[in-house]
Amino acid sequence: MTTPISTPTPSCLAEGNLLKYKWLNWFLRSRWYPGIIQWPTLFLFVVIIYQLFLGPTKAHDNLGTALTWVFWWPVIPIIFLFLGRFWCAICPFATINDLVQGFVGNNRPVPKFLKKYGIWIIDASFIFITWSDHVWGVVSSPVGSGVLLLVLTTAVVTSGSFFERRTFCRHICFLGGLAGNYAQAGMLSLHGTPEICAKCDTAACYNGTENFPGCPVFEFPRVMASSANCVLCGDCLKNCPNGSIQLTVRPPTKELWFVHKPRVEAAFLAAVIMGIVFVQNVTMLEIWASTLAWLESVTGTTSYYVNFTITFIFAIILPVSLLSWASWVAAKSNHSSFKENFTRFGYAIIALDLAAHIAHNLFHMLAEGKSILYTGLALFGVDSHGASAALVSTPTIQALQFGLVGFGFLGSLYILYRITNTYYTGEVVWSTFKPYAVLMGCLGLLNIVLFTLPMSMRM
Repeated sequence: MTTPISTPTPSCLAEGNLLKYKWLNWFLRSRWYPGIIQWPTLFLFVVIIYQLFLGPTKAHDNLGTALTWVFWWPVIPIIFLFLGRFWCAICPFATINDLVQGFVGNNRPVPKFLKKYGIWIIDASFIFITWSDHVWGVVSSPVGSGVLLLVLTTAVVTSGSFFERRTFCRHICFLGGLAGNYAQAGMLSLHGTPEICAKCDTAACYNGTENFPGCPVFEFPRVMASSANCVLCGDCLKNCPNGSIQLTVRPPTKELWFVHKPRVEAAFLAAVIMGIVFVQNVTMLEIWASTLAWLESVTGTTSYYVNFTITFIFAIILPVSLLSWASWVAAKSNHSSFKENFTRFGYAIIALDLAAHIAHNLFHMLAEGKSILYTGLALFGVDSHGASAALVSTPTIQALQFGLVGFGFLGSLYILYRITNTYYTGEVVWSTFKPYAVLMGCLGLLNIVLFTLPMSMRM
C-alpha cells in the first residue's frame, strides 16, 4: 500500500518556511526534483571527462580544466553559503552511486570503522589530495585532473556496489567533509517540526516508502540538529506523511553559535582548511619562486617534493597550533579541558575559512573567467589566444577579497561571542574570548597580507 503524502499543515507553513511558496513546495515534492538538475550535471561531467582526456593537452586551452577549476571549484563554497549542501543533491558522483546501487548494489551495512573514523578519513584524504595537486600538478594538467575524477568515480562505484545508501558521500568524500563544515555556516536549513515529529510513529523520512527512498546519508530529520550532513535531496520531504519538514532561511553562521555535539575531528578540519587556503595562496604568489629557492638553500636539496612538503606541513600546522595555543590559554581561566576548548571553539574558524576560501577562488573566477568562453569557442575553431581572460580589474578583485575576509573575521568573532556566552558567565566570558579573538585576528591578517601580493593565474 502506498503511503500518502499529505499537504503541509498550517503549523509547518509558518513564517520563514520557504515551503509556504506553493511552486517551490510542489517542485521539491515532485519526481522532477532533483533529477531534472542531476542528469544535466552528470552529462556535463561526462563532457568534462572527455575534454580532460581527449581535449587539448595544455590546461590553458582545455574546456574541461576551465569548467572544473575556474568555474566549478570557485562556485562550490558560494553554493555552500547560500544553499547548504545542495550541490551534494545533484553531484554526479552521488548520481553514479545511485545508478550502481540500482543494478549491482549489495546494500551491506556501513562498516563500523567508517562510522567511527569517517571524518578522520575525510580529513586525511582532503590533506592528501591538496598535497598531490601541488607535487603532481593535478590542476595544471588536464589528464591529471581527469585521473583525479576517475579515481573518485572508481571509489564511488566500489562503495555503491557493496554498501547501502550513499556511504561514500557520508563517510569518505573529501568534498563532503568540506561541505559539512561550510553548510553549518550556510543560510538554508531543512528540519522537522518538533511538535509534529513527536506524534509520528512511521519514521518514513528515514526509512523511505514505496514511492521514494529514505535519507541517502543516514540522517533522521526528527532529531537532526545540524545541517552538516543534510544534502537537501528532498526525499524526507516527499516521504513525510505529516507535512513536518520545513525549509527555512537563517542568518549566516547561526548554526555555529551553538553546536549541540561538537566533534574534535570537525574542529581540526576547520583549522586544516585555513592552512590549505594559506598554502594555495602562497604557491600561487609571484614570490613563490624566490621562496622555493630559499628553501632549497636551507634544506640542501632541489627536490620539489621535499621543499613543498615542508611548506605544506608548516601551513597546516600553523592554524592548528594557534588554535591549540588559544585553547590552552582559555583552559587556564574557564577550567574546561584543552580538548573541550579546542573542539568547541574550533568551529568558530569556519566562518573565516569560508570567507578566505571564496576570496582565494574569486581571483581565479574573476581574473580568468573568460577562459571558459575562450576554450568553449575553440571547439568551434575560434582562436582567442592573446585576449584577456579577466572579467574585472585586479584592484576590484582585491577589494572584494578584503571585504570577504573582513566579513569572515567579524562572523568568527560573533560565533566566539555566542559560544562563550553559552558555556560561561561573568569574567570567564571575556578571559575565554580574548585568546580566540587574537587567533582570528592573526588568521585574518595573514589572509589580508597574502591577498595584497601579486598572484599568478591558474590557467
